[in-house]
Amino acid sequence: MKMHGLGNDFVVLDGRARSIAVTPGLAMAIADRHRGVGFDQLALIEPDSRADVRLTFFNADGSTAGACGNATRCIARFLMEDTGRDAVSLLTERGLLEARDAGNGLTSVNMGAPQTAWQEIPLAGAMDTLSLPIDGNPVATGMGNPHCTFFVSDAEAVDLAAFGPRHEHHPLFPERTNVQVASLIGPDHLRMRVWERGVGITLASGSSSCATAVAAARRGLTGRRVRIDLDGGTLDIDWREDGVRMTGPTAHVFDGMFSTNWLEAAE
Repeated sequence: MKMHGLGNDFVVLDGRARSIAVTPGLAMAIADRHRGVGFDQLALIEPDSRADVRLTFFNADGSTAGACGNATRCIARFLMEDTGRDAVSLLTERGLLEARDAGNGLTSVNMGAPQTAWQEIPLAGAMDTLSLPIDGNPVATGMGNPHCTFFVSDAEAVDLAAFGPRHEHHPLFPERTNVQVASLIGPDHLRMRVWERGVGITLASGSSSCATAVAAARRGLTGRRVRIDLDGGTLDIDWREDGVRMTGPTAHVFDGMFSTNWLEAAE
């Protein structure tokens, strides 16, 4: 299946009926937007006794991701429509996530509590995660993936194609990091652009939006509920005692089948 949340696009493989082995090479072949299908992340759905389904995420470079908020919302919407239910549970490397129908075609997922301790994110050593020793004074946050958020006067003015990869590979982040640039454009209202590790510039990122909302609240720039405008649209982020809830639209674009010849060549 091809899905997207605010243009943050995914290939979703349904492995509930039969096992699907996804190698880094296969993920990269599917990610190729000219010779494959193209995606920001690939998600594999599998059965699990602890939740309605288990999800595994792959980046476009074949590496794995611990969390993918928009893909989780897209798959939750698919499962709710498939079963007629208004809530589902999804097990990820991040933990057990609860998703629900938020009305008006919107889907909400609780992405869990943010990780703000340096060793949880993780960083290379003990330091204040609210003020990293990097030019621009960014904030580090874990949401299943590492995040580095820069608050700037104008997010549009940043050359993200150069800025993103430079900080993705910063030595303070041993597992690399997602990079966000965000500017305050109104009360509890942020404009954010994102560079995702292993992918590049994307139109939206759910876990990045959650991390940016947490960072803004910790800095005292906003309250704990914010609206975030991304290149692909808007997400509502609400940091509550039980976790960070993310709400927004989803789209199921098409269902497809790989040809045997293509799969043999890809593997």
